[in-house]
Amino acid sequence: MSGMSTLQIRPMTRAELELGIEWAAQEGWNPGLHDADTFHATDPAGFLLGTLDGEPVGMVSAVHYGAGFGFLGFYIVRPAFRGRGHGLALWRAAMQRFAGRVVGLDGVVAQQDNYRRSGFAFAWNNVRYEGRHDGHVAAPAGTVLPLAAWPLPALLDYDAAFFPDDRRRFTQHWIAQRGSMALAAVRDGALAGYGVIRPCRAGCKIGPLFADDARAAADLLHALVAPLPPGTPVQLDVPAPNAEAVALARELGFAPVFETARMFTGAVPALPLDRLFGVTSFELG
Repeated sequence: MSGMSTLQIRPMTRAELELGIEWAAQEGWNPGLHDADTFHATDPAGFLLGTLDGEPVGMVSAVHYGAGFGFLGFYIVRPAFRGRGHGLALWRAAMQRFAGRVVGLDGVVAQQDNYRRSGFAFAWNNVRYEGRHDGHVAAPAGTVLPLAAWPLPALLDYDAAFFPDDRRRFTQHWIAQRGSMALAAVRDGALAGYGVIRPCRAGCKIGPLFADDARAAADLLHALVAPLPPGTPVQLDVPAPNAEAVALARELGFAPVFETARMFTGAVPALPLDRLFGVTSFELG
């Protein structure tokens, strides 16, 4: 019987990652329709699959960024296989792959104590705000352009301030994801922020939303939702310490529906939360 078998853990293939994203959808995480393309390209060996007698039963992502950082996500065991130690085995495999790196994750409330016992420390809360586009948005106060009009090296330099290590490979794929729209806020000839909206299983998600100040963030937010059909569900994951980001979400009529704790092993990275108006991804940071 498979219940008596030993869990086998190995890297997922690109095709198997689609299965993992389907599991995430079943958990209510509302993944993007084309996230797998970006996720796999970021670290092809970073998604671990647990199987019993060849049957996929769980997964975890242990994605490497740069030389010293990693992000853990997609920590899922199928409901019928829970309570047998498979989740712990996947966790240990992920942490082994992270050896020597600072690790980040977005921990759901029910698991935060477990993560603390594993050496993770609380940094801040991220709150998912959700609403429906009502068809009315304010005109941008400043200049908003397609992000493709901005030189890629300058965009990657801007993005680097918001992440603990090198994620250029991720960002290049993320901003070009199928079905998404990426916009730049420009002020005095310089990049003042950027944002991406992408189609998900239900409606759309905005992330990242990075900006020099609330005015640039509002310009981007309004421009990103403007083309959507009225009634489209929209989600934005906001760092709770950024009061201006919370205010922007509420001004659009969005309400909190889900909360995580951003946690790290080692020293908490010094990120500019006052300019971080929308988290890129709970799964990959």
